Amino acid sequence: MSFRLRLFLGFLVGMLVPLAVLALGVRREMTRQVTAQYERRLGSLSGVVQSDLAAESARLGRVVSSVARELEESNRFRLAVIQHDDAERPWLLDYAGSAMQMSGLGMLLVQDSAGRVLSSGHFRNEFDRLAPDLPRAVAAAGAQPVLLRARTAEGATLVVARLDSFRVAGERFTVTGGRAPDPRTLARFSRDSDLAVALVTPGDTIGELRSGGRERLLGRFAVPYIDASGAGVVTDSARLLISEPVGPLDELRRRTDRWFIAAFAIALLLGMVLAAWLAAQVGRPLTALAEKTAALDLDRLDQEFGTDRADEIGALSRLLDAMSARLRGSAARLREAERRATVGDVARQVNHDIKNGLAPIRHVLRHLSEVARDEPGRLPAVFAERRGTLESSVEYLETLARNYARLTPAMDQAPCDLNAIVREVLAGAATRGADVRLELAPSLPAVRADTVVLRRILENLVGNAVDSLDGKGGTVTVSTAETTPGGAVRVTVADTGRGMTREELDHAFDDFFTTKAGGTGLGLSVVRRLVADLSGTLRVQTEPGTGSRFIVELPAGGGPA
Repeated sequence: MSFRLRLFLGFLVGMLVPLAVLALGVRREMTRQVTAQYERRLGSLSGVVQSDLAAESARLGRVVSSVARELEESNRFRLAVIQHDDAERPWLLDYAGSAMQMSGLGMLLVQDSAGRVLSSGHFRNEFDRLAPDLPRAVAAAGAQPVLLRARTAEGATLVVARLDSFRVAGERFTVTGGRAPDPRTLARFSRDSDLAVALVTPGDTIGELRSGGRERLLGRFAVPYIDASGAGVVTDSARLLISEPVGPLDELRRRTDRWFIAAFAIALLLGMVLAAWLAAQVGRPLTALAEKTAALDLDRLDQEFGTDRADEIGALSRLLDAMSARLRGSAARLREAERRATVGDVARQVNHDIKNGLAPIRHVLRHLSEVARDEPGRLPAVFAERRGTLESSVEYLETLARNYARLTPAMDQAPCDLNAIVREVLAGAATRGADVRLELAPSLPAVRADTVVLRRILENLVGNAVDSLDGKGGTVTVSTAETTPGGAVRVTVADTGRGMTREELDHAFDDFFTTKAGGTGLGLSVVRRLVADLSGTLRVQTEPGTGSRFIVELPAGGGPA
């Protein structure tokens, strides 16, 4: 994202965010105030609905109580039930039906203390049926209304039920009466055209339920529900829902939102114009400065940044102009410093490689001196045995000399026997008391490499492994293996020395980094570069106090010729 675009967006956001916060805050506060007043009014109406429902339940209870008192005082009921007068039996069977019609009930049931039906107004065939659970379930609701689904000859009917009881000759009898809930009665409960009242049972919905999400629920009242339409009695709960439409409030919100959106759109248009103008005023001179700065390098320092502007961009231009002048004055000194640093690096690397080439010669000469002193007669045989090491070391130094004479030597790659080079390097290595072991894989494929490069890699790794033992004894193991048939050849140099910490490993391959007294810090950095030149890979596994493993993998059959 360009600076001009960021400046444009920043100015736009800085202007629009406060406006958006103001609009949202005003809308939220207005909505909160209007909604609070609206809900207080409708909340009071919700309380009226509850009180009206309680009054309706009380009226139903009075009707049921009047039927119970009538039976308590009736001699005919006493004769039919207590004295079992067969002459009064027809009257008892028809009593509930006539009483239900006179009181305006939709259901009336008279039962004895055992729950046996003595008279049923809504279903005459209920007579003499045992239903002890029904009065107990209605009685458990107390004074609050109960929704009861009862059996009739035509099917099931839903009523709002109340229960009352009376005693005759010491025996308790119950009267259960109910009235069907009328949608007009529910509508009358609301006392306000803005309210909708609905009675929701597990099987029915009575009253008005608006659809389309255009109402808000104000009250939800649980009403006990009893289903006695089957063989048993099942208790559950129904809900009386009181809701109100949200259309007026939504309309007010929509009008307010339209005004805010119009104001926001105008502000957005003006903000975009102003932001684009400001971004252009700042962006054009910065773009010109960037183009001039992009053309600067050490070979082209002739750019001029002078300007007459008195603002911050002018100050930046003059600063860049002064910096360009200082760079022009320092370019020559920088090139000279780089040349000297490069010569120093090459000299240190030459010194390091020559020391590696002289080490086998020094070791052979020391061996010959010991034999000449202790066993002069064996000197010719030992010399003949070690002559190959001297000649290969001298050839190695001559090759180094030729390569450094060309400064950027090209590798003479050819198929090489890695096992033979490992034996040759170890034959001339100074082990200094270390136990050097060979674990060479038989029938190892040839690798295409430069023998001098391979020797330099192995001599550095073996020398470092011996140095890590600090002359305290230990084991250095050099092993070879074929990783996959025809794929790669692996040579591993492992030691039981002091190992490396994580910090030392992070810098192990940096030039001139060393942890040894008198070390040059070039060994591992040279190894890394030489392995890369052979298209190989180098990995290190190390742990402080345990030792290190340097693993070199080279393509079998050779890399590039």
